[in-house]
Amino acid sequence: MSVMSNILSRPKIIVSTNAEAAAQEVARRFEVAISVRPDIVLGLATGNSPKSVYDRLMAAYNNGKLSFARVTSFNLDEYCGLPNGHPSSFSTYMREKLFSKVDIEPGNYHLPDGGAPNLEAVAKAYEAAISASGGIDLQLLGIGRNGHIAFNEPGSSPMSRTRAVELSAITVEANRADFPAGETPPRHAITMGIGTILEAREIVLLATGAAKAAALDAAINGPVCDACPASFLQLHPNVTIVCDNAAYGAAPSAVPTRL
Repeated sequence: MSVMSNILSRPKIIVSTNAEAAAQEVARRFEVAISVRPDIVLGLATGNSPKSVYDRLMAAYNNGKLSFARVTSFNLDEYCGLPNGHPSSFSTYMREKLFSKVDIEPGNYHLPDGGAPNLEAVAKAYEAAISASGGIDLQLLGIGRNGHIAFNEPGSSPMSRTRAVELSAITVEANRADFPAGETPPRHAITMGIGTILEAREIVLLATGAAKAAALDAAINGPVCDACPASFLQLHPNVTIVCDNAAYGAAPSAVPTRL
């Protein structure tokens, strides 16, 4: 069942002094959520910002404070066409950053298969698997410099579902640093849709660095429109944005909590 509202909501905003403090706050929220509900269904993200979140969750597991044994997770997206085990694939990222370091059951974590020959079938099966799990309880998001969430580029519909998409030149260039020197990042990916994301019961968006300030400002203060896909988060009643001072530099009008 969708939790999307027709009434615009101001997301809760938490501003931390730096990127590490922001990641610590997001990790704390996930620790509490997993502790309260051990069989929680998580939506997970990749990229630079979540790395510190996963480091902290792994540390909590190593210290005996947290177990992932009953957790189910669904990642937002995956590149299309990368060979199995490619070092820059999101499946490799998640395995190295979290899954191989904690006690999550191999059958309980999911990423869309960007290497499958029939991506439409993969997308439908992914949506069905999310639904069969009872839906995502807590979704982690980042934000792209052009306002994309997951790989939903500008122009994406708020009703969009998991599907294959073409990445913008801005996104491809931003991804270049994550690939071996001389290798061009894929121009296509398979991603949860905005409609899929908005069905999560709670959403936490992590944004750090001055490069994200303009996109974050548009997401919070701009009109709700497909020019900034993250602005559709204003349609969700339970969104928390955790950012650092640099990402908050555009001074959104909402009154934040400062850590």
